[in-house]
Amino acid sequence: MISTADWIGSAAATLTTISFIPQAVRIFRTRHTTDISLGMYALFTLGVTLWLAYGIELNSWPIIVANSATLLLAGAVLAMKIKFG
Repeated sequence: MISTADWIGSAAATLTTISFIPQAVRIFRTRHTTDISLGMYALFTLGVTLWLAYGIELNSWPIIVANSATLLLAGAVLAMKIKFG
């Protein structure tokens, strides 16, 4: 049975993860990354990687799923920042 905490965590994770979609799509379409901080996205991506490792250690599926998706999206933004400058 899924606990209330897992439902709340899942809702929070879904909202914070999908918040990256508009930024990633915009960068992909415009190839414009001048206003995005390379340092911020590098540190954020590292932090998400550590959150994913933490979730794996706890065997917490909301943390694992959310941070896997966020890592994919933030990693894509970071890669486009590196590629497009």
